[in-house]
Order: sequence, then structure tokens, then C-alpha cells
Amino acid sequence: MAERERDDARDADNLPARAGEERLARPVTRTGMFGTHTTGDTSGYDGVRVLRAPALSTPRPYGSYFDEVADGLGQALETAGTAFGDAVERVVADRGELTFYVRRERLLEVMSKLRDDPSLAFELCMGVSGVHYPEDAGRELHAVYHLVSITRNRRLRVEVTAPDGDPHVPSAVSVYPTCDWHERETWDFFGLIFDGHPALTRIEMPDDWKGHPQRKDYPLGGIPVEYRGAKVPPPEERRSYA
Repeated sequence: MAERERDDARDADNLPARAGEERLARPVTRTGMFGTHTTGDTSGYDGVRVLRAPALSTPRPYGSYFDEVADGLGQALETAGTAFGDAVERVVADRGELTFYVRRERLLEVMSKLRDDPSLAFELCMGVSGVHYPEDAGRELHAVYHLVSITRNRRLRVEVTAPDGDPHVPSAVSVYPTCDWHERETWDFFGLIFDGHPALTRIEMPDDWKGHPQRKDYPLGGIPVEYRGAKVPPPEERRSYA
């Protein structure tokens, strides 16, 4: 009887309805197509509710070559006196891609090991992407590095976070010189300050531009745009299709 009750309880936990209730209980991160609050939503999707996804962390084994990369980085860090868990917050293996979430104070150490250790050999950084998650308290700004091992034909994503109140991340230019212009672009659009960058200046926007236009809290529109005499009004002045 007790065994049957345990089986019933386990089955109840696996019900799709229970999973749906847990998903709907997540906080709403934004509404509408763009999540803007300063102007009207003219996309026609103003009723969309986007829920906050839980932070992923993949347990072992990761599959593919991912375990070998994690083991290689762990051994390289331990040889230098740093535990893997002290440098890497969590590991996500999803959809055939591997991501290391690295503590920002350990970023350069991790990047150096990934480049220099023969078992890893991630010689090339393809670029740096910025992301802004206003709802991720204390971790609002993300810098994402895309690494490639030409020797071993492998790819790896390294992600580091910083709070809005302290938007500083160590520059990786000393390890991967190709990060130079990409870090400038990430600062230009998101406001992430890369400490140690040789020339952190704007690269896309004019030098006197105010703010960082790809942040989620940046005003959407409001700047008159003209095309050969035709004027495009700001979003709040356009016709609504709702």
C-alpha cells in the first residue's frame, strides 16, 4: 500500500498540469513584443507575457566533447591553485552548445587557460556580445565570448555578468586581441566597461551620443527620422493596429 502511494505521489509530480502551474507561477519579465514602458506598443502583440526562465545548470555527463573540455579546464585551474567551482559558477550544455558562466574576477585566468593549455587550445575569440537582462537583479549586464579551437574543431561560449551599479568586466584584449573592437561595440551599445581596454571609445554611435541604445531600458524611438523629405514619426505617434 505504501509503495502504491509513493508511485501515485511520483506520478502526480510528473503531471503536465503541475509543470504548467510551475511555469505560470514564474514572474513576468516583460509584456508585449519589445517590453517598452515609455512608448506605445504598436506591434500588435501588446498582450504577450514573457515569463522569467529558471537559471539552467546541466549535470554531468554533458555529452559530446563537453566533459573533456570541462575536465581539461578544471585540471589547468587546479594546477594554478584555483578550484573549478571558484572560477566557473555553472555549466550549461544545451542544443549542442557548451557555455561556462565564469565569475568576472576569474575571467582572464579562465581565458588564459582555455587558450594556452594544449588539451584545450581555444586559440580564437570570434567576438563579444552584450546582453541586458533588467530583471536579473545583480547580474543585469552579460558579456558573452565565443571561442573556437581551430586545432580541435571545437566551440565554447564563455559568459560573465556584472550588475548595473558596477558595470565593470576585465578586458580580454590581453589574451585575445580580436576582442578589441568587439568590446568597444559592447560598451557602446550596453554600457559595459572593460577594465584594461587600450582604447574604450564608441565605435558605432557618435562620440557625443547619450546613453547605450541596445539596453532594454533605453527609450524606444522618439527621435525624428527623415528619408528624402518623408518624416517617420516616433512610435507613440504612429497609428495603432491594436
